[in-house]
Amino acid sequence: MRILVAPDKFAGTLSAVEAASAIEAGWRQTAPDDELDLAPMSDGGPGFVDVLHEALGGELLAVTVRGPLGAPTPATVLVAGERGDVAYVESAQACGLHLTRQERPEEASTYGVGELLAAAVDAGVSTVVVGLGGSGTTDGGAGLLAALGATADVPLDAGGAGLAGVTGVDAGPARERIGSVRLVAASDVDNPLTGLFGAAKTFGPQKGITEERLPVVDGWLEEYAAALDRRLALEKGAGAAGGLGYGLLVLGATREPGISLVAEAVGLAERARAADLVLTGEGAFDFSSGAGKVPHGVATVAGEALRPCVVLAGKVLVGAREMRALGVESAYSLVDLVGEDRAFAEPAAALTELAARTARTWSR
Repeated sequence: MRILVAPDKFAGTLSAVEAASAIEAGWRQTAPDDELDLAPMSDGGPGFVDVLHEALGGELLAVTVRGPLGAPTPATVLVAGERGDVAYVESAQACGLHLTRQERPEEASTYGVGELLAAAVDAGVSTVVVGLGGSGTTDGGAGLLAALGATADVPLDAGGAGLAGVTGVDAGPARERIGSVRLVAASDVDNPLTGLFGAAKTFGPQKGITEERLPVVDGWLEEYAAALDRRLALEKGAGAAGGLGYGLLVLGATREPGISLVAEAVGLAERARAADLVLTGEGAFDFSSGAGKVPHGVATVAGEALRPCVVLAGKVLVGAREMRALGVESAYSLVDLVGEDRAFAEPAAALTELAARTARTWSR
């Protein structure tokens, strides 16, 4: 059989590249004669640059930026494309939740993402694609704009808390810094910047913002939008990555689904048509997996190629009916196989074991 292996990261334990390798190792234990094609995936969050570098090659530019809480943080810009004219930036490298660990969430800034964007522009590319996801910030992209030269009557680089009382923002210098470079925000999040489904109220708790503080942070973002561009705050994707999507929209970015962008870059459709079975996976396969996450995107591509799709996940939290609605034939859980403690302590070994067992059912 020909097997296409296209997982996302297993958040907090395995990168997409590591997950694909673990699945390959396990599958070969049971079905050594099968042909495996590894295509690690990303929806724009952590691992975005690594996955694209694996698929596209190109040059990685090392950059040190200001992390979300001010510490110097290493990051990379991928310069690729047929003419080396497209740069890829992963926002999580500069403002990711793994860098804040839910500490001081109201002060966390996207300033480092602006520095990454500036480095990409200085590389002489014509397009910069910014992967959004996994952020530990909720500053509406104010830090991003500040790093590119924007000014206001409050500090733009002090996180959401710095926006309290803002009445005027001049983003003109930031737009001039970007110049004619085309910006693309790679995200599947449709949320607006503010309100009931906005950046703070929807994603704030996972970043460490307490329930009673959510209306306050949302109010800061409301003031910020009123001072800058209220219309853009209502656009789909403005609330992505704690409002980083809004900052990019202010700079003229267009939004593209992250999973679709990566799928096209790695030639997923063609590779699915050449396979007999498609495997994908992520840390938690749950109700949110249908909202632009990798398993749903991969299953959609597999369905268009008339190929079955199977999910290997840390946890499986959907039933058979929901699974079928997502285009998935079957899903198997690490936790169900080896228990939660071992799934987190030895994720690669556990995933290898799960893949070996899955191959007994699916490899002819």
